[in-house]
Amino acid sequence: MTLSRLAELSADPAASFVLIAREGKDSVELLSGEVVDVDRLADIPLDRDGAPCEVFAMVPYRQVRERGFVAQDDGAPLRCVIVEEHVRLAADRVLAELPSAAVPLRDSGFDISDEEYARIVETVIADEIGRGEGANFVIRRDFTAAIDVDDRIAALTWFRALLAHERGAYWTFAVVTPGLIAVGASPEAHVVARDGIVTMNPISGTFRHPKGGATAETLTAFLSSTKETEELFMVVDEELKMMSAVCSDGGRITGPHLKEMSRLTHTEYMLRGRSRLDPRDILRETMFAPTVTGSPMQNACAVIRRHERKPRGYYSGVAALFTPNAEGGHDLDAPILIRTVYVNDGTLSVPVGATLVRHSDPQGEVSETHGKAAGVLGAIGAIERDGVAEARADADAPGGARRLADDPAISALLASRNARLAEFWLNPQGEDFTGPFDGRTALVVDAEDRFTTMLAHQLRHLGLDVTIESWNAVSDEAVDTADLVVAGPGPGDPRDTGSPRVARMREVVARRLDAAAPLLAVCLSHQILADRLGIDLTPLDAPHQGMQKTVPVFGEDASIGFYNTFTARVAPGTTAVAGAEVSADADSGDVFALRGDRFASVQGHLESILSRDGIRTLERLAAHALA
Repeated sequence: MTLSRLAELSADPAASFVLIAREGKDSVELLSGEVVDVDRLADIPLDRDGAPCEVFAMVPYRQVRERGFVAQDDGAPLRCVIVEEHVRLAADRVLAELPSAAVPLRDSGFDISDEEYARIVETVIADEIGRGEGANFVIRRDFTAAIDVDDRIAALTWFRALLAHERGAYWTFAVVTPGLIAVGASPEAHVVARDGIVTMNPISGTFRHPKGGATAETLTAFLSSTKETEELFMVVDEELKMMSAVCSDGGRITGPHLKEMSRLTHTEYMLRGRSRLDPRDILRETMFAPTVTGSPMQNACAVIRRHERKPRGYYSGVAALFTPNAEGGHDLDAPILIRTVYVNDGTLSVPVGATLVRHSDPQGEVSETHGKAAGVLGAIGAIERDGVAEARADADAPGGARRLADDPAISALLASRNARLAEFWLNPQGEDFTGPFDGRTALVVDAEDRFTTMLAHQLRHLGLDVTIESWNAVSDEAVDTADLVVAGPGPGDPRDTGSPRVARMREVVARRLDAAAPLLAVCLSHQILADRLGIDLTPLDAPHQGMQKTVPVFGEDASIGFYNTFTARVAPGTTAVAGAEVSADADSGDVFALRGDRFASVQGHLESILSRDGIRTLERLAAHALA
């Protein structure tokens, strides 16, 4: 296949094809074949007539319903291109062949006004984050415009602009199929599975290069931001939940690194672990990136459903390439669908979102969406490229700029972040689970926060045979027969007697206490246990979402990560209540841990990357409960 084939496909309004330029490559991959729409990820046809085949898939956000999460259903198809031809073309030759005339925009603007978006931000902060529904949420709006150029010509023009001027993108791509045309430069590999190794690439923080380009000095101020650092740590925690669900060894963190692009720089970690799962199952268990949804994931989907004005389409979904491998299975390469333009019937759409946290400023988040939209529009040449003249194209081209990550001061500043993190997740973990609790069973009850997958992984390292059950599926028999029950964390108000989830977690805690059976309660369940012991529950003055604190835990100070909006509180100086010892803050009386006859609890998340003393503290509390 030659460039003439690309010209042929481009001219055929019925043809379907995909263009992909991967990071660090000087070629463009051209994939073409039959289009098939399927209902579920399991239906993606990875073989034809008994022989493995390559498949490219566009996975819309609504597929998250496969995980039991809520989403507005816009009918966006799970579109597959069954690849019949796959060739690599020289990037410079592709540039020479693609259209380059600018595509003017008219009637442009956001579908939601700045004022309305600011009101949504205020509501989410007050009514969702303020009520303990989660640590952060991403709410999007769309920039739209009309064009007077054929959709396919526009898409190829924009792909050319990205190929010529964008650098640092994981994938630069164009997808041209009937009714679905998308062009983008995704910075983030959401999930990759190759040779039995699964990799995820959490990215957070956006440094917009000033005019004249980024320097070590301007980047240092960004990297020194506590807000930016903590947001990245929260994203890593959320993606480690997914890794612990699909990888037998839980996942190991490497990094942090800089993701340097033409006009933006992000910070990122790499997570790696081993898995024997079908790549479609890996993709299902990792839907979707917390960087564009929020955390905890299940509740983030509910918040998005409540506050976004219309369905998401493909925004925050993934583009997935399933490629046959030598072992007879398939490798998976799936970048996240952000920094992407969609065009349909002469209308351009650029979805963008802002990450809302407890200290977000509504006007600042409005500006964030403007900046993200302008970044995409500038990258495709629809508007001036952030004030950078065309004469600077060579500097902006792939590989054309000096890497700031090579600066010793920047490298040292990045490396210093890991001093705050748990060595458990930074070191290789292996799959040989032997420990002090060998031969015993543990049931982890999930209250809609998949931190339970990380918690279960740590418990396995302590020798326990662990099962995870959802709060609405676990039986009384299972609760009664496990050697240890771990009542897990979850979002929401522990005082909400009308919540079926909170009510069931109360039942789980009560059954174990009444039977004097070993119980470990975490976060929300710790608060439920405290309430059962007669301790007051109250909202914190400011949520502790993604906060690292060193707190006393029964004779030892422990560095632990906290994700709570509510707290159990005793009078300052209290060390015991009826039936339990109390470990609390000396000034506020906020209760960090409880222990009594065959039970223990902790407010913090011992499994979090922020819990430097997490595995040690988990072993101590589990040993007390099992004694």
